[in-house]
Amino acid sequence: MALSRRSFSALAGSAALGLALGGSGGPGAPSAFAARGVPTGPAPGPPRADGQPHTIGYDRHSLLVDGRRLVLWSGEMHPFRLPSPSLWRDVLQKMRGHGYNAVSVYVSWNYHSPAPGQYDFTGVRDLDLFLRTAAETGLYVILRPGPYINAEVDAGGFPGWLTATHGTARTADSTYLSYTDEWLTAVNQIVRRHQFTDGGGTVLLYQIENEYDARTDGADGRAYMSHLYRKVREDGIAVPLFHNDKGRNGYWIPGSFDTGEKSASWLYGFDGYPSPAKTPPDWGHFGVGGLKGGATASPNTPGFVPEFGGGWFDPWGGAEFDGKGYAESRRTRDAAYERRFYLTNLANGITLHNVYMTFGGTSWGWLPAPQVYTSYDYGAAVDEARQVTGKITPMHQIGHLLQRVPDFARLDRATDVSADGLKVYHLTNPDTGAHVYVARNDGSEGVTAALPTEAGKVDVTVPARDAKLVATNLSLGKRKLRYTTVQPMMVLSVGRQDIAVFTGPHGEMAHVVVECPSEPRTTRLDDEAAWSYDDRGALHVTTPLGENGLARVLVEGGGIDTPLLLVFADDAASARLWPYDTPSGTVLVNGPALLRHAEVGGSTVRLTGDTVKKTGLEVWGPRGIERVEWNGAPVPTRLTGSHSLVAKDPLPGVPEVRLPELGGWRRRAENPEADPGFDDSGWRAADRTTSYSTTAVPDGQPVLFADDYGFHYGDVWYRGTFTDSSGVEAVSLAYSTGTQGMLMAWLDGEPLGTHRMPVPDKSTVRKGSWTATAGFAVREALRGPGRHVLSVLVRRMQHDMDGKALDTHKAARGLTEVGFEGAAPKVSWRLQGEAAADPVRGPLNNGGLYGEREGWHLPGFTQDGSWKQAAFPRADRGQGVTWYRTEFKLSVPDGIDASVGLVLEDDPARDYRVQLFLNGWNMGQYINDVGPQHTFVLPGGILRTRDTNTLALAVLSDGTTESGPGQVRLKLLGSAAGGVPVEVVASPGR
Repeated sequence: MALSRRSFSALAGSAALGLALGGSGGPGAPSAFAARGVPTGPAPGPPRADGQPHTIGYDRHSLLVDGRRLVLWSGEMHPFRLPSPSLWRDVLQKMRGHGYNAVSVYVSWNYHSPAPGQYDFTGVRDLDLFLRTAAETGLYVILRPGPYINAEVDAGGFPGWLTATHGTARTADSTYLSYTDEWLTAVNQIVRRHQFTDGGGTVLLYQIENEYDARTDGADGRAYMSHLYRKVREDGIAVPLFHNDKGRNGYWIPGSFDTGEKSASWLYGFDGYPSPAKTPPDWGHFGVGGLKGGATASPNTPGFVPEFGGGWFDPWGGAEFDGKGYAESRRTRDAAYERRFYLTNLANGITLHNVYMTFGGTSWGWLPAPQVYTSYDYGAAVDEARQVTGKITPMHQIGHLLQRVPDFARLDRATDVSADGLKVYHLTNPDTGAHVYVARNDGSEGVTAALPTEAGKVDVTVPARDAKLVATNLSLGKRKLRYTTVQPMMVLSVGRQDIAVFTGPHGEMAHVVVECPSEPRTTRLDDEAAWSYDDRGALHVTTPLGENGLARVLVEGGGIDTPLLLVFADDAASARLWPYDTPSGTVLVNGPALLRHAEVGGSTVRLTGDTVKKTGLEVWGPRGIERVEWNGAPVPTRLTGSHSLVAKDPLPGVPEVRLPELGGWRRRAENPEADPGFDDSGWRAADRTTSYSTTAVPDGQPVLFADDYGFHYGDVWYRGTFTDSSGVEAVSLAYSTGTQGMLMAWLDGEPLGTHRMPVPDKSTVRKGSWTATAGFAVREALRGPGRHVLSVLVRRMQHDMDGKALDTHKAARGLTEVGFEGAAPKVSWRLQGEAAADPVRGPLNNGGLYGEREGWHLPGFTQDGSWKQAAFPRADRGQGVTWYRTEFKLSVPDGIDASVGLVLEDDPARDYRVQLFLNGWNMGQYINDVGPQHTFVLPGGILRTRDTNTLALAVLSDGTTESGPGQVRLKLLGSAAGGVPVEVVASPGR
């Protein structure tokens, strides 16, 4: 039985904050809640900002929220990878609808801080808005503000300015800690208003640091973690804190560092990204145990995987997936992968499960780390264009199962059983007597086998490299499930009846056996189902899955007053079943592509959601429901034998969305910085002689590193002035960049040549810093007395992520050393990078190209009327930068969510790259001869779907081949009738 709020508070006693006491006493220390025991009961209702106090605790099985067991089924998304706040709601509603009850989010320091002491949480960086939206959606939040986050972002989330500061990052160094304290203060003054403990919001858990596997045995590392813990607590963060171990190492388990509290509220978590080609690992009940066993490293806290692979990232050149991009990530980590790996985690006692990523999004601007290109699609269940993929189905099924069937919050390992050709996990709930079996097929052929269960042998079929969960003695409301051959998905009490949903692959024959004291009245509501009652008090129901949508069987009487509706759905149909809890009771909706919201007013249930094609609508609701509205319009319905309301006519699909062809281009070359007469008097003089960089400063030369002069993102120009080049035969330019950096050089306006870093292969995809020396011969015509100017453009790319806490994010970017052959002129250097941070788009939007500094990328730039007209494809040759601009207008009908991409395609033998700007927003970088990315998502809000848009392309050509662009076109990536209201993201012209 569930504990009431009052009885739970009394039980918790001095632990009124709800913080379980299993922390600083070490891994063997008991949890206060575990010692007293919390029985299995209904899960907590959907979270919201209700202004009421709540308790958050835990024992070895699960989290305990207000005295009720909670299984956390979470998905990762990053607001900074979707720079359109209106669309945050879209992704969050898709997650909630598809079974997630939590969202995990990084907060990236570099995204909010353009300079020391400056923190911006407005516009696209509005953390307060995101947390409010999550609460309004009914999702818990796992907050991860670092200060280090990794996340495949520039410098692992550290701001660019931190690269030029004293102090060693990710240590107890006082200078570094002073900066982290500023950052955490800025974040926490927002977060503490949204904590679930006081009802201000739905922030449930809070992470400090990220995969910190450095200095784990030393005093410095412990002091660092202690400082972060105490700082966060001092800032008023009262929810449980945790860290995510980078693998199964037992690092930072409870008691491993001083928290300053007698009994700390501290959870151990570990990350896992197992290869889909390998057998799913056992990281808990069935594993090796001990500190290296995953969940067993902290036996008195619940099994917690803050990051479990929902895909994988892809590097420049696409070496990870053999050039096939994220489509291959999605194929290799598909729905079967999810069932096989995630059900294995559930069997191993993992009740806090976060899928990284569930929506990957876009690493726009200069956000991406060196290891990745612009798209961060990740092969996730929701793709970069916000389109739900086939991977969502098992997430939907498992998520709703964990929320709607409380038995799964407290499962212990039970007697081992075996079945031919299958790996079987057997667990039981000690409170309810339910038994759960995960049957996994690691082979290349489907298997049908007799599975020994508490209810006898049950024939189960598991496809190749897949898994299935079946159960016995499970509560189906007022009745009991004896056994099933297919997976239960949810059990609901709706109106005057209980509803139990079962699911599996299309065409599979489902067999469900329900205990009945006496023969019930059984009504087959769809032709496919069959039933029989035996003399052992069991009702047998069989039906093929998916023959005609849902199959329904109504069970009434038989000694039990409450009717039971059995619903059978194949995988496809199961993903169109939407439960929704309202204050008036639970609603279950069948048919549309997405249910966003449901509310009950009087005798009417009002639904909002999406359709992508004509579809039926069926609604089960609380007592007294007579009418249905869909997206504000009444829907004529009829009453069915299953006590549902069914639409008399299908809901309409989405109308055709037409996109214009792109034309009317105008063209202008830049590179005035290469001209010896260019005025660089306003540039920064390279006059520093020392640096905090991990890159050594060459003897006798000034510091040329861009970061030391405040230029942290994008391209940087150098101009070196000297007198007399008479004896100069060659010049050597040493430089340091992230992956795919490049350099161009001119002497007195004449091109010397270009150099680029190599494309990474599978052995170098994780390399964060690349160094090289480019050597260029100086022609006789360029030698002579007088003033000379050496101009150099460096595409510096991004900073290393510093995953090993070695300050590698401070490795130099830009020129590092310059040498001459034949003479040794004394050179005076000046350099120029990005201008001041864009107040709307933030510090990561712009680099140091001339056109960027002059606003050529902005929609308000009106001087392009004098530019030359141009058309694509191009066949230009020359070293340097050329800009193209055009406008296009979209007329997407109101109420249609259209996801649009920009596609660039050309002969891969052409060496050039393009920086893409939509309405002034830097939407990414295309490298024609490297790839693999050719399609760039243009998110609504940045893209004006019912107005005029400005598109600007900055093309860098190395002069070795003809350069494009080739084809440049818009592409519809998906559309739906419905969506969310989208506001245009502010984008000033200058």
